[in-house]
Amino acid sequence: MTEKARNCVGYLPLSYQSLLSLWFDSLFTQEPCPYVMVLQLRAASLQYAPFLVLPEAELMARSKTSKQWMDEHVNDPYVKKAQIDGYRSRASYKLLEINEKDKLIRPGHTVMDLGSAPGGWSQIVAPMVGESGRVIASDILPMDGITGVTFIQGDFTDEAVYEQILQALDDAQADVVISDMSPNHSGVKTTDQYASMYLVELALDMARNVLKPGGSFVAKVFQGVGYEDYVKDVRSSFEKVLVRKPSASRPRSREVYIVAKGFKG
Repeated sequence: MTEKARNCVGYLPLSYQSLLSLWFDSLFTQEPCPYVMVLQLRAASLQYAPFLVLPEAELMARSKTSKQWMDEHVNDPYVKKAQIDGYRSRASYKLLEINEKDKLIRPGHTVMDLGSAPGGWSQIVAPMVGESGRVIASDILPMDGITGVTFIQGDFTDEAVYEQILQALDDAQADVVISDMSPNHSGVKTTDQYASMYLVELALDMARNVLKPGGSFVAKVFQGVGYEDYVKDVRSSFEKVLVRKPSASRPRSREVYIVAKGFKG
């Protein structure tokens, strides 16, 4: 790690220093570190997102981008439809379309929802599995209760939280693991991509730990660095792997959904 990079991350915990050192080394090789890094924890499993304190001109540019995003969000037909249909998130329509095509979730199934807040996916899965099924949801953020859903708040990589999840499974295995996790976006594409890949790797690890043979896995992934290797890794554990781009996913977004069926165990 270079001296300039060390100056930037020296005040962070050692675990984060090692994680971020490569990124800083590539970013600051000639000029002194112009940014201040802070680390924000969010969502279902150590969803860290580096945020940069930027020069005024760049902050103004990003403010304009944020306004454009807000305008797009307010006018999004799926946002309006979710309000009418009573869904907590426009993301509900993504899973509805995926399940319509791939027939993943059925009555009686046990489904684990990672990064579940605010509950858009759990909300539609609970009626799908019915009274004979179970939905176990987890997120670092709080989530309002949903009938038929067991919610466990905390970081599922924490041993105590993981044990709570296993207790909720009651020595059973899950039929389906779903993950719509994504990091808080910093606006720095490389940083955001590494953060998002870290999260989907955690989701895949969880799926491998709790799925029954033949089970299914759905996860949001952003195309970019690490994406191809991740798909290969998923293929090593599942018989069939598809890539879906639901209609509710904005066309300009790099997000896609990995749909993996037939867990090899």
